[in-house]
Amino acid sequence: MGGSPQIRLRRTLVVLASVPFVLLLAACGSGAPVNPANGAIAAVTEGDFTIGAPAQLKAGNVVLRVHNKGPDEHELIVVRAKNPRLPFRADGFTVDEEALQRSEPGSLVPGQPGSTRDLRIHLAPGRYVLFCNMAGHYLGGMRTDLVVTQ
Repeated sequence: MGGSPQIRLRRTLVVLASVPFVLLLAACGSGAPVNPANGAIAAVTEGDFTIGAPAQLKAGNVVLRVHNKGPDEHELIVVRAKNPRLPFRADGFTVDEEALQRSEPGSLVPGQPGSTRDLRIHLAPGRYVLFCNMAGHYLGGMRTDLVVTQ
């Protein structure tokens, strides 16, 4: 076992090149607040009627890296909200985005299943709701809370 010196060298380089990636993945799953001041990227996943995101982030600039696991298109809207109940439009199925416009640090238009998109935003300390406002998705549970700390 082992092969030629060139093959052993390639294997060693592949292992060494993988170490930073493995460490990055381990850090993402730690549950600790992400520090946006260090150019943090917070992973967000969208799937039918679910959004996975960190429960807590530190205030500042952050990139939300949003992956749509499908099977449908999903959008992502981030609003600062004191009340966990967001206002609805007259249709009763979608959130009234216009009423929340002043408290929205950012949003992404609907993305295709399998796509990954980045949303660069600045978050002040407070409580936020991340949600998809496609017809019925918010009511179906496609929302999550985010607490931003100092």
